[in-house]
Amino acid sequence: MSRKLIISLALAASALAPAARAADKPLDTASIESITGLKGTYNEAEKVFKVSKPRTDIKPNIDGWAMPPFMGLTSSAAFMRAQGATMVMGDTVLLEDEVNPAMSAALEGGLEVTALHNHFFFDQPRVYFMHIGGMGDTQKLATGVKAVYDRIAEVRAAKPAPATAFSGEIANPSSISAGPIESVFGTKAQTNGGMAKVVIGRTTRMHGTNVGNEMGVNTWAAFAGSDDQAVVDGDFAMRESELQTVLKTMRAEGINILAIHQHMTFENPRIVFLHYWGKGKAVDLARSVKKALVAQQAVK
Repeated sequence: MSRKLIISLALAASALAPAARAADKPLDTASIESITGLKGTYNEAEKVFKVSKPRTDIKPNIDGWAMPPFMGLTSSAAFMRAQGATMVMGDTVLLEDEVNPAMSAALEGGLEVTALHNHFFFDQPRVYFMHIGGMGDTQKLATGVKAVYDRIAEVRAAKPAPATAFSGEIANPSSISAGPIESVFGTKAQTNGGMAKVVIGRTTRMHGTNVGNEMGVNTWAAFAGSDDQAVVDGDFAMRESELQTVLKTMRAEGINILAIHQHMTFENPRIVFLHYWGKGKAVDLARSVKKALVAQQAVK
């Protein structure tokens, strides 16, 4: 072996050594338990440490049956070492009025929100599941998880009985002025019965074919009520890389997130859909949605 090759191999090994040492660093399970206030379990085979929080504070009925937490009403967060950092993935059990406060807490705490959906039918009160994730420092991730659980507890402490509606009024019948909304979005709105709707198409590929707006790959915002007492209802079509930016912008604007999921399979690039709902003055709601669109377009 030549001296030059030996030196090259030594330099390569030296460069890789810090990353290898970081990857080998054991997971700080004691910090996770201390920060979250929850006892965890370690799976040696998968090198995963999981903390769980059964929702013993709520008693939903599923299909007329009082479901115990063991049957799927337990929040959890699983931690493991990956790529020289810590990875967290979790599932959080939420009532409807807890969803958006918990989501804001997750985003503010440095976590990602990756999905929001239901697991049941005929549930009273309705139960939703928010999936979270993140990569980084163990203690920061654990602090983010704790913030989510604390925010849920704050909602229930303030109002033990689950809310049945968002705050704010919606005027009836509808009499939305389309002009100001069109000015905000810079595009013509569809109108019907005093309501207005703006649709902005995107494109992806499925089965080797381009698909776009008319096939359902679009962002839309529909407005009803009056100019002063309006509701906006809509759907955001996003690439995966854009999701967190849109979520943060919408929540900062006070827009409520209702669902995060996919509508298709095998599309490229992958498109994630976010359903939302907001109340207020129509033009203010339009500006909030537009702000999220601008933030989305700025994502590289």
